[in-house]
Amino acid sequence: MLGAPIKISSSPSSCSSSENRKAIMLSPVCLDKSRSFQFLFSGSKLRCSKTLDTKQLSSAKFKVSRGSKFRVFCDSKTQDLQIRRCSPLLEKASLPSNGAPLSDEWKAVPDIWRSSAEKYGDRVALVDPYHDPPSTLTYNQLEQEILDFTEGLRVIGVKPEEKYALFADNSCRWLVADQGIMATGAINVVRGSRSAVEELLHIYNHSESVGLVIDNPEFFNRLAGKFCSNARMRFIVLLWGEKSRLAKNETLGVPVFSYKEIVKLGREYRAALIDSLDARKGYRYEVIGSDDIATLVYTSGTTGNPKGVMLSHKNLLHQIENLGVLGPAKAGDRFLSMLPTWHTYERACEYFIFTRGIEQVYTTVRTLKDDLRNYKPDYMISVPLVYETLYSGIQKQISSSPNAIKLIVFSFIRISLAYTELKRIYEGLCLTRNPEEPSHIVSMFDYLWSKTIATILWPLHVLATKFVYKKISSAIGIQKTAKSGGGSLPTHIEKFYEAIGLEVQNGYGLTETSPCIAGRRPYYNVLGSVGHPIPLTEFKVVDSETGEILPLGSKGIIKVRGPPVMKGYYKNPLATRQALDEDGWLNTGDIGWIAPHHSVGRSRRCGGVIVFEGRAKDTIVLSSGENIEPLEIEEAALRSPLIQQIVVIGQDQRRLGAIIVPNKDEALLAAKEASIVDADAVDLSKDKITSMLYEELRKWTSECSFQIGPILVVDEPFTIESGLLTPTMKIRRDRVVAQYKEEIANLYK
Repeated sequence: MLGAPIKISSSPSSCSSSENRKAIMLSPVCLDKSRSFQFLFSGSKLRCSKTLDTKQLSSAKFKVSRGSKFRVFCDSKTQDLQIRRCSPLLEKASLPSNGAPLSDEWKAVPDIWRSSAEKYGDRVALVDPYHDPPSTLTYNQLEQEILDFTEGLRVIGVKPEEKYALFADNSCRWLVADQGIMATGAINVVRGSRSAVEELLHIYNHSESVGLVIDNPEFFNRLAGKFCSNARMRFIVLLWGEKSRLAKNETLGVPVFSYKEIVKLGREYRAALIDSLDARKGYRYEVIGSDDIATLVYTSGTTGNPKGVMLSHKNLLHQIENLGVLGPAKAGDRFLSMLPTWHTYERACEYFIFTRGIEQVYTTVRTLKDDLRNYKPDYMISVPLVYETLYSGIQKQISSSPNAIKLIVFSFIRISLAYTELKRIYEGLCLTRNPEEPSHIVSMFDYLWSKTIATILWPLHVLATKFVYKKISSAIGIQKTAKSGGGSLPTHIEKFYEAIGLEVQNGYGLTETSPCIAGRRPYYNVLGSVGHPIPLTEFKVVDSETGEILPLGSKGIIKVRGPPVMKGYYKNPLATRQALDEDGWLNTGDIGWIAPHHSVGRSRRCGGVIVFEGRAKDTIVLSSGENIEPLEIEEAALRSPLIQQIVVIGQDQRRLGAIIVPNKDEALLAAKEASIVDADAVDLSKDKITSMLYEELRKWTSECSFQIGPILVVDEPFTIESGLLTPTMKIRRDRVVAQYKEEIANLYK
């Protein structure tokens, strides 16, 4: 038995024969250094000069030599202690203190759960209504679930610094798995279920993952054909569903564990550790360092294969500790989670809100509208496409109202748009690139004029708020603030939400920056910008050719430096050197400018805000040598209800063109209203749709610097499944252009 002393003796029959050679093998846990012991045997007795404890021997071999008297040598080999790497605050209770008090400072991301459980204990942390079974967890329960899952992973062999793929979508179990892997000191490699199988296989193998934590059996069965023959898996953990639903013969002998089994293993082993001092002594304890890699997040791959961004605990903790500057958040508020939870913007914001005692509710794209009405969240984070869809739905609902109501509502909206525009002027929140300040006289006149007209319009705006906008806001459901990221929100949509009283705050960041590096504050919500840098983050704008720093208001390449900047790209030193310079500045690859500082005038409160104008790699260079940023034109075109998706093209051509996915329902409705087709028509010819789209482009892009020439109308929308959208719903321009290469060539003929 382990821990029991061994006293060695022998009967004459067992060791007296000189012809016999015997060996005794022992394999207990060894805690001491290697040592040898001598045993003297007489012809009938075996004597040991000391009593041995099995804890001192890991492998003892006793050899009997010939003769009436002989020696036996016992060689004990040291068994290495198992390394147990811990999140220091989360597992504070199980760490040896050595007499020194352990710090309450966060060193690793999972440390936040100990603090939140202490502060918010029985408050609801998570509501997950769409999985089987539906789940509701308090902060105390969530911390215990994470601790149990963490220990369960250790039991099945998860080791520090190894990589484990976490391929799953939003759910409470995703969060537990994410934090469980991190809390062991291992590195999780995250992605969602909507990615292509080939992309997931590339991510798994490139990251050198050794285990797979996956959403459900259906998802695994989709991957199994390629994964099981092309990827090395030590185990599979199934977050949802039954193991019996896995495709037969696809796991090839790889152990499969359910989520509940991992939690049960962890709970039992945690209890055993607490009860057994000897068991705890079998480990060498280490704490996770802030600079340790927490996760690998592969970029969306808008061009080429995705790159593995190495984010440390320090990177993510900077987000958790500083996102509070972007808006107040208090315990008991409700947050609706609908972006992919592995998306760094959603992920960092979720970590942050859990440190503030907020209740998170998981939703889906399909159930979003109902959940907005039913749960009435205080906050939601999403990409521009979602806010554009909500806007289109509101516009459609107003347009389908009786003519009198439609006239009143649109009139109110126009008045409120004018009122909020004037309000921005006298509050000093109007963007400008001009570094020269206006004179005090002009500024005073500007202020008095805008304030006077706004005061006249204010009663009508209040009336509209009471009788119209409250109903619209109730239908939208967001009570306090909507956060937008992952792209620019079209200006007309921003202005609409501002007019009806819904605060939409845009932010800016990249996967490489953990991600948020700038965001609009409630008191500096400058439309058209992505706000001020978050604390400890530096920005500069440089010339794309010379690298020289440009003055405020000048457009160039945005560079950023600070705690949220990644450690680099995994196994890609060349790409890392191209992105990060020796001084720690990250080349974002984005075009933008920093607003100049004014002390007076309509831009006096805009100084220092960052303005994002598009990706440098998206720049279209015409054969005339003119450089064009397509984003401005695309945003203007998308104001048309007839245009669902658009990609501006024209590289090395004489003029711009566009690939357009029309909104066929809206086009048919517009055609009927304009008497282009009969009232009972059920479809439109391609020629008629194309003609209508030309008119829409002329109408909505007339103020842009460049106009669109030929257009290619395509029937199939760009989707994630077709590979033309990233998992974060950005259009993959290169793939769209490649797919329609021949049609584009014919278009320009």
